[in-house]
Amino acid sequence: RKINKVADTISIDGVANEISWEKAKWYPMDQVWLGDSISNDDFSGRFKLSWDNDALYVLAEIKDDTLIDNTEDPLVKWWDDDCLEIFVDEDNSGGEHQYNHNAFAYHIALDGNVVDMSTEKVGKMYNTHVESKLVTEGNTSIWEVKLYLYEDTYDDNSDNNTPVKLSPNKKVGFAIAYCDNDYSLERENFIGSIPVEGEDKNRGWIDANIFGTLLLTE
Repeated sequence: RKINKVADTISIDGVANEISWEKAKWYPMDQVWLGDSISNDDFSGRFKLSWDNDALYVLAEIKDDTLIDNTEDPLVKWWDDDCLEIFVDEDNSGGEHQYNHNAFAYHIALDGNVVDMSTEKVGKMYNTHVESKLVTEGNTSIWEVKLYLYEDTYDDNSDNNTPVKLSPNKKVGFAIAYCDNDYSLERENFIGSIPVEGEDKNRGWIDANIFGTLLLTE
């Protein structure tokens, strides 16, 4: 996928009124990674992408009749609440990333907290990596996200990690998904942007080989 550079400044306010978003193309989130097949009445999702030298920008439109956040503690069962999940592999190298930072799987909760697995094999907050705003009207939620990219040398125990600068012709591994929970204790569906082969489609948090590739263009 070729992703165009921003045409103006994108404000992370949940209002997609920028020229950059007008020009960007919608892509579907329609691949069921977990759960039963879904109807458009229960869920539909699509997204747009853009970039500048500092960050990758994501605009997601989710139509979901129920938003659930069962667990107040952001580090407890964060994958079972409604959340947007963005998978990013800064150098598009693919490979395993379950408990390392070869790639990241950012779970963005309804309250804006961002969680992924750390190298300590526990959930950790990565709020400095992601700036987001969620605006919901009726059953339509707009997520506007600014995502800073980090190299696989990222150190969970250091304060000196610096985001990568982005430039034309850079390739980035990317996928996006939505955890959908209507009324149960666990998520009922997981709907992604990328077709995944085989029985186990919930592999994005472990295997960056399933990601798609973004090509950053001017």
